[in-house]
Amino acid sequence: MNDFKILFLYPNLRRESTVPPSITLLSSILKHHDFKTDLFDSTGYEFEDKKYSDEKREELLTVKISEHINVEGKEDLTGDLNKKINKFNPDLIAVSATESTFLLGIDMLRRVKDLKTPVILGGVFATFAPERALSFKEIDMVCIGEGEETLLELCQRMKEGKDFRDLKGTWVKDKDNNIIRNPIRCPVDINKNPTDFDIGLFEDWRLYRPMSGKLYRMISVETHRGCPFTCTYCNSPAQNKMYAQIGKVFFRKKSMDRVREEIVNYIEKWKAEYMFFWADTFLAMTDEEIDEFCEMYSEFKLPFFIQTRIETMTEDRLKKLKNVGLHRLAVGIEQGNEEFRKKMLKKMFSNQEAIEKLKIPVSVGVPFSTFNIIGLPDETPELFMDTVELNRQLQSDTTNCSTFAPFYGSELREYAVQKGYMDKNVICHGTYEDSVLNMPQFPKEKINALKRVFAMYVKFPKERWPEIKKAEKFTSKGNTKWEELRKEFVETYFD
Repeated sequence: MNDFKILFLYPNLRRESTVPPSITLLSSILKHHDFKTDLFDSTGYEFEDKKYSDEKREELLTVKISEHINVEGKEDLTGDLNKKINKFNPDLIAVSATESTFLLGIDMLRRVKDLKTPVILGGVFATFAPERALSFKEIDMVCIGEGEETLLELCQRMKEGKDFRDLKGTWVKDKDNNIIRNPIRCPVDINKNPTDFDIGLFEDWRLYRPMSGKLYRMISVETHRGCPFTCTYCNSPAQNKMYAQIGKVFFRKKSMDRVREEIVNYIEKWKAEYMFFWADTFLAMTDEEIDEFCEMYSEFKLPFFIQTRIETMTEDRLKKLKNVGLHRLAVGIEQGNEEFRKKMLKKMFSNQEAIEKLKIPVSVGVPFSTFNIIGLPDETPELFMDTVELNRQLQSDTTNCSTFAPFYGSELREYAVQKGYMDKNVICHGTYEDSVLNMPQFPKEKINALKRVFAMYVKFPKERWPEIKKAEKFTSKGNTKWEELRKEFVETYFD
């Protein structure tokens, strides 16, 4: 076999999501080893099931109304996907999916006529729910953990006609549908990965993303992998535990020299205008590492976005970052009741600390957004109103409120199953959808109602709360009070 071809399948619905670094990195690695790659990206297509649409996020007042990317001719997903496969004729289909997009990926695979090409699934869902993923006949194997070395070796073995059923980092179905469970690999050295990510695999329009109402050519940049914190709603702690079992540390930092090489490539080759540093906690750095970053980035001074935690922020740090381009940041509040937050989420900061720390970006002149969760296990409507009250004391630019999604690998998923709030086999659609938990003290209808008006409760004066209460309930005819208040909210708080 001369050419061995890999088709990446990217199930995605959010038109404004950035180009995923995982696919562009893996494609770059494969091309460096003389493999041919191509991509089918579902972003931009219209689906009957419009989960996770940005229009829904705007409906919930969690993002500013902004200019959208209009994509012409993205209507026939089934036809286009089959044309791509027939023309490229891949030897392997590699699906990169989160739990939120896994079922969409399955839907796409089912649209392929006479699918005979082997399919491997990668991503956090494959890592933490491999048996569940392999229960779908469309999936032949899954990648457990990081894919850089695993996918490359798989392709090398397949090209050479060698057996790959014992490949480390994979679970594989045999001809009788029995699962061969291979051990995970050691974490890769992220400083040895190529820095010329294959951005060109995606269409050029995918680089554009709105930020604060303006469109930028935006590219995601990795500064470190993993997270040192132990939040129970997240599956990053499970990655730390998984690799600790083989005596390895998952959380790693990339050298600033390598980060710089990536950025130079993005600017010179792809005309990047904005950097999205996609680390879970960007400021999980020492002061010396912050200084090193600022010295490196002062060469570019392009605007950039970060996500971080309350505990990691200081005035000195934010001032230094603002001087080299920090444009916006986001922090997780998640839940406003201090005792509940510490007990259930393992987020140990106090409410007073949150209030004081979040005065810093205001004083420095960096707009910030807060992340909040509704429908947590054991939560009540009264506890959630504590989240409203805490957010009212913060001068955030926007407030995000998402539904608790019990993702595979998270501690709170196990807790929710134990409490009988959910079936153990549920696959979560995402954090902007209806709750999958059945909690008598906090029914789904109430969760949806409060999520819909959360931003109004936070931003409008308290004397308006009786009006907002009327906006909570929807009938088959909608809710004219909600529509009226939403229009006023947009005109008042979104520029």
